[in-house]
Amino acid sequence: MSQGGYFRHAEAVMGTVVSFLLGEDGLPFEKVLSATEAAAAELHRLDEIFSLYREESPMTRYRDGSLSEEELPSEIPVVLALCRQVREETGGYFDPWALPGGLDPSGLVKGWAVERAGALLEAAGIAAGLVNGGGDMIAFGRPLGEKRWRVGIRHPWREEGLACVVDLEPGSSLATSGRYERGEHLVNPRPGPPARRTASASVIGPSLARADAYATALSVAREPLRLSGMLPTGYESYLVFEDGAEEATRGFPFSSSVSDGDDPTEKAITET
Repeated sequence: MSQGGYFRHAEAVMGTVVSFLLGEDGLPFEKVLSATEAAAAELHRLDEIFSLYREESPMTRYRDGSLSEEELPSEIPVVLALCRQVREETGGYFDPWALPGGLDPSGLVKGWAVERAGALLEAAGIAAGLVNGGGDMIAFGRPLGEKRWRVGIRHPWREEGLACVVDLEPGSSLATSGRYERGEHLVNPRPGPPARRTASASVIGPSLARADAYATALSVAREPLRLSGMLPTGYESYLVFEDGAEEATRGFPFSSSVSDGDDPTEKAITET
């Protein structure tokens, strides 16, 4: 659907809805539509590989031991290698191997998949856009008439309300993790209660896959502020605690151009 110079599409996939907001920039409608369909098809293909809700997916079969490492599609070793790196960086607060049901990399996979979908759109000639997969979002190119994308981060307990609005630079990513609709589904892979309970954690940085995993780790970390300070260079975080307090790293890009009643370009409404 075209609206206001943008092409919009919503695709139900990977247990959420992935929304596409793409600048048409004079491209033929058929080209924009074809690129969007290819990106959506890639998301479905990756879902078939990684979904643990599909009994015959390679990820499910690998987890239950019926598929060997040598038989895996190439995407799984790539994702697991990245999971190992992030596990080390987060001190084990992101650890797909330590979850109660067994190996589960879904705390990184959705962001990784959305990132790949965005790369396909850019390769197809789409100059600018946002791809938002349930709060995991990439931005590329510049929005119409603006230098940056304005994105609203949903408040964890004020329905339809925003915790803040941020300015996303082209080439940056935003991931938000929290309880929201799915409630208490986040699992701490390390024993011990948190010093402060985190209601939502948002991370902005160059890689959506990493931002996705870091946000998951911050949501369950015993000392989330300490972990925030340990994130790699280029990543910034914003935390909302259950006592109502908010904390952000110094470089978190809060928007200074939004007035009361002014809607952001897109809302990063998370489901995770």
